[in-house]
Amino acid sequence: MTTVLVLNGPNLGRLGSREPDVYGNQDLAALALLLKSEAPIGMEIDVRQTDDEAELMGWLHSAVDTKSPVILNPAAFTHYSYALRDAVALVTKSGGTVIEVHISNPHAREEFRHNSVISGVATGVIAGFGLESYLLALSAVGRRSK
Repeated sequence: MTTVLVLNGPNLGRLGSREPDVYGNQDLAALALLLKSEAPIGMEIDVRQTDDEAELMGWLHSAVDTKSPVILNPAAFTHYSYALRDAVALVTKSGGTVIEVHISNPHAREEFRHNSVISGVATGVIAGFGLESYLLALSAVGRRSK
């Protein structure tokens, strides 16, 4: 059985109440249910969220050790965390998959959100489709796992 780590960075624990005009009305629990209901047979979904950069890096290190594919919404860490970038690179350089996802389209928002330090080392990037961004990433992970 393949376990897909769905890792979410800072403030995403507030989905559903934080800027619903940008992030929608569904919370993290709804995201977990959506992903689990759409996961192919033989694929387990492990949804996690933290506001702690070190914890997020630890989960990525674990993905290297367990060879788990990762769907990552780095949230605000997207724009400046070189430490997180290095942890993502550990996964991808070891042959693993990391799909960077964003609920909104960062390029349609404030200029400081236009730059991702993560994208250059991620396997791929999906943004702007709401929670469907995660479903698209799950589909890509499933195809890469075959």
